[in-house]
Amino acid sequence: MHGISFALDDFRLPYCKAGDDRLQRLGNWITTDVSIYKGVCLDALATLADAAAGKPTEPWDSENYTVTFLASAVRIQNDWVESENGEFGLAEVREAVEDYWRFLVSIPDNPNLVREFRPDLPEWQAALLSWEETWKRPHPYRGTLF
Repeated sequence: MHGISFALDDFRLPYCKAGDDRLQRLGNWITTDVSIYKGVCLDALATLADAAAGKPTEPWDSENYTVTFLASAVRIQNDWVESENGEFGLAEVREAVEDYWRFLVSIPDNPNLVREFRPDLPEWQAALLSWEETWKRPHPYRGTLF
């Protein structure tokens, strides 16, 4: 177990708690960069799967973090807080992001949210189909995590 737990605050935004500062930095990246966006979580999962398979990965560069995915490790650097960084084993990050996906999927869909793409499906399934349509390939986790 990676030692990170995820929850929603009073504003329905994700936060994490970890057993130590190192894991807290990993959890902070996940809850900040992925946030509540299932499509972004699917991107992270696919990038991790591609890195594990030895495939080249695109740099992960957001407005908050620069992340490098390697075959054996993931390097995280907060662009605003120099001390918010770390290198984590690929398997460790995969487990944490997989758990985060499960957490996101466990959040009930907002019945008042109007979605244009596949509103007939649960949000996570629509996000998966949208991801596959965008990248023109099956998601690497199809058949395992979903």
